[in-house]
Amino acid sequence: MLTYKAPLRDIKFLINEVFDYPSHYKTFEHGKNADSETVSMILEGFADLAENVIAPLYQSGDAEGCHFKDGEVTTPQGFKEAYEQFAQGGWQGIAYPEQYGGIALPMSLNLIKSEMLGTANWSFAMYPGLSLGAVNTILEYGTTEQKDLYLPKLVTGEWSGTMCLTEAQCGTDLNQMKTSAKPNNDGTYAINGSKIFISAGEHDLTENIVHIVLARLPDAPTGTKGISLFIVPKFLPDNDGNMGERNGVSCGSIEHKMGISASATCVINFDNATGFLIGDPNKGLKAMFTYMNTARVGTGIQGLAHMELAFQNSLPYAKERRSMRALSGTKEPDKPADAIHYHADVRRMLLTQKAFTEGARSMIYHVGRYSDKLADATVRGDKKEIERWEDKMGFFTPVLKGFLTEIAQESVKNGLQIFGGHGYIKEWGMEQIARDARISTLYEGTTGVQALDLLGRKVLLQGGGKVVRDYTASIMKWCGDYALDKDMRKYVWALTKLCAEWNALTLRLAITAKRKNREIISAASEDYLMYSGYVMMAYHWARMAVIAFDKMKNGGEQPREFYLAKTQTAEFYFDKILPRTSGLADSMTAPSEVMTDMDIEHFIID
Repeated sequence: MLTYKAPLRDIKFLINEVFDYPSHYKTFEHGKNADSETVSMILEGFADLAENVIAPLYQSGDAEGCHFKDGEVTTPQGFKEAYEQFAQGGWQGIAYPEQYGGIALPMSLNLIKSEMLGTANWSFAMYPGLSLGAVNTILEYGTTEQKDLYLPKLVTGEWSGTMCLTEAQCGTDLNQMKTSAKPNNDGTYAINGSKIFISAGEHDLTENIVHIVLARLPDAPTGTKGISLFIVPKFLPDNDGNMGERNGVSCGSIEHKMGISASATCVINFDNATGFLIGDPNKGLKAMFTYMNTARVGTGIQGLAHMELAFQNSLPYAKERRSMRALSGTKEPDKPADAIHYHADVRRMLLTQKAFTEGARSMIYHVGRYSDKLADATVRGDKKEIERWEDKMGFFTPVLKGFLTEIAQESVKNGLQIFGGHGYIKEWGMEQIARDARISTLYEGTTGVQALDLLGRKVLLQGGGKVVRDYTASIMKWCGDYALDKDMRKYVWALTKLCAEWNALTLRLAITAKRKNREIISAASEDYLMYSGYVMMAYHWARMAVIAFDKMKNGGEQPREFYLAKTQTAEFYFDKILPRTSGLADSMTAPSEVMTDMDIEHFIID
């Protein structure tokens, strides 16, 4: 039986001692109410809901799954009651303006809330999670009338939202999209088409579902430049937000999936459904990226969530399970065998889980500060600042989505290994985490798509490597501050070398692509993504280590043992995990012609 305990000690270490959220919150309007006492109350209150209401539904929801009949979806037993508690507690709107029913706290608190919710029960978290993208999109691109009509219900959780992009004939390649939008005489549009893989597309948790839909106008240019974005509610509300007639939106079926079985993944059909244009005609993809980036950061949080849950349940099992004797000598002579955590290989797996989990949390909470600035600029309508912070977040988004979900697979695999045969048995829950985690590398763009976005678009196309030069310059500045600190010498030296290598690799790939082989970008992109992720995480572990060393000497909020574990985990990461960058560097710069030149007909099967 899986258990979940919100890691409040680690969360508070990051927000108070590493990133100094209290000072950060004082720099913008949305942060004025986020004093330390309020933040602590928010964290502890949501931790209680996550641990005691939502987490107990994780395994039962997976066993039952969603029910589909006559176009309607019923969620597993207990989900509706848990969602009512979630919505009534005001949790959906903690980061949104008070004028729409929110609490107007910083967006970073919403990320922390999402982490706890997702770790407790990822399938449940997807229902309110998809709504956040709808809120962000309407908040940035909607008209005043659209904001006033839809946001109060979405922010309070009375209604939910979805993102409708994918169609049967196209996934990431939206050039092939066929859903149409024909203008009506009253300024609305008739939406026709079918979308697949729509998470939370139909369910019984809210009275209305607001679909954010990509479609083409009749005179639209071909390709992605001819895509517009529409609000298409399940029920058409009147001007006061009261429920009206059913729209031409229906659920054709739900998918039978490998994991996240309690989350309804739907085929949604639009048959002359009434839609409302959001943003400018033929500029829908730009607006949709607001939603997609929200979802991609959310999927990075999913990687963290599965790592945390796997680690939380692997550790006590490793303490209780006994097998053989430690090679260094008997540890528990009064027992028939030693607990397996005494074996170095099991320690390796546990430390890898811990290093990945806490490193991922630090990376996400760092970007959380950017999300606060972006949300503040959005509320103020400052387009220049919106663009600035979107660009800053854009560099990190593919890494959070791609790298963190990939290492989540390794972390969960280690959990299965620690449990041994019991890891394969449903009642222990580890196999469910493995199944649920697997989708995170696929939706919102596969790892390959994220890798191409990072190397091809964010690094090379948008500035010829400037974003890497700027980021590594900030790391080098930090290294300069601690160059003479004897505790930090090994970390500073390793990061200095990696920053130089990262820039050299970027330049080499750019030159190769320009002079000899454009396909090198595709061939090298995943290695580049993983390399970037390992270096970013190393920087975060170094930042956590320097704080931990200081707190061990001068005292901090946490017990000394907490900080000691931080420094030891940082050492493990740099000694045992970071060397993976060497192989990735060799691989990404190795000749790639065999990947592109070999005739696929030579892939003989029979």
